[in-house]
Amino acid sequence: MGLSCGLIGMASCGKTVVFNAITAAGVPSHDAAGMNRAIVPVPDSRVARLAAMYHPAKVVPSTLEVVDIPGIKAAGNGGHGFRSLGFIKDTEALLHVVRCFDDGSVPFEYATIDPQRDIETVDLELMAADSKTLENKTSRLERKARSGDKETAREVAACQKVYAAIQQGIPARRQGLTAQELAAVRDCNLASLKPVLYIANVKSVADGGNGHVAALKELARAENAEVVLVCGKDEADISQLEEKDRPEFMRELGLTESSMERLLTAAYRMLGLISFFTVGEDEVRAWTCRKGDKAPVAAGKIHSDMEKGFIRMEVIRYEDIIELGSEAAVAKAGRQRVEGRDYEVKDGDIVTVRFGRG
Repeated sequence: MGLSCGLIGMASCGKTVVFNAITAAGVPSHDAAGMNRAIVPVPDSRVARLAAMYHPAKVVPSTLEVVDIPGIKAAGNGGHGFRSLGFIKDTEALLHVVRCFDDGSVPFEYATIDPQRDIETVDLELMAADSKTLENKTSRLERKARSGDKETAREVAACQKVYAAIQQGIPARRQGLTAQELAAVRDCNLASLKPVLYIANVKSVADGGNGHVAALKELARAENAEVVLVCGKDEADISQLEEKDRPEFMRELGLTESSMERLLTAAYRMLGLISFFTVGEDEVRAWTCRKGDKAPVAAGKIHSDMEKGFIRMEVIRYEDIIELGSEAAVAKAGRQRVEGRDYEVKDGDIVTVRFGRG
């Protein structure tokens, strides 16, 4: 789908270490454009179970793009400004890494740990860019609004309302915008409107209950956001190991599961995405669509011809095929359904699309 999450945070928050853990890329520094990008699989145990059932020649999981954006420098040290924020605008959601660990090796200006300060600093950068964008749009539309165009006048008023709240230090995502206000600013692609998932970067599992993590969770709760706890360095080490060696190493660290799996799953959920499947001996594949997408739209993710010529969708629930053991058994039990154009595809649907060409 080309959906991407921007990895953001203050300099020295451990963001690139987290990126390496997510992507297993081992990237030591930014490229000439200042970006690292990677397409990563979204963990989903259902794909493996379906593959074990069908023994396909090919297995394809859902994926997300993760973009590592240069960290914002501390106040007084000069930020990356609008160059980095331009890349943020190209992402659908933000993964905000917040340092919740002590580290004597970081530069003096980053030595103190303060999640609230760091979040506010990043939000100020986002809102500075949004202010400029809203000013430009408002000035462009004001003449038309003054001429008596009521629809344009309402659009300008909505933009001015969002702008005024931003000047008070309230990011757009925390303003409780109405559907009309969201429509008015949609083309602005506001950076501070993007949903945020906070990553509490700690040194060890034992640090998960420290006061900095508690403070971050409280801040996230105020805007109905999630926090995922990550031991960035440990996870980066885990990602470099062979798959067979990871469980033992994780046990030694006191980890029962990889926080990278929880992080990617939470990011997927935050974007309002679901997975549906196509299965067979040739391929078991997870497809991505947005929650609430109708059957023809979801079919179009497989191939555009399926959306154009959509006739019907034959649907089996993942839980049913796991319980009964085969498509034939599901059909015999009367649990296979035939759905039309108005059907909203559900997470876990296994589908066969019938369509006409031309």
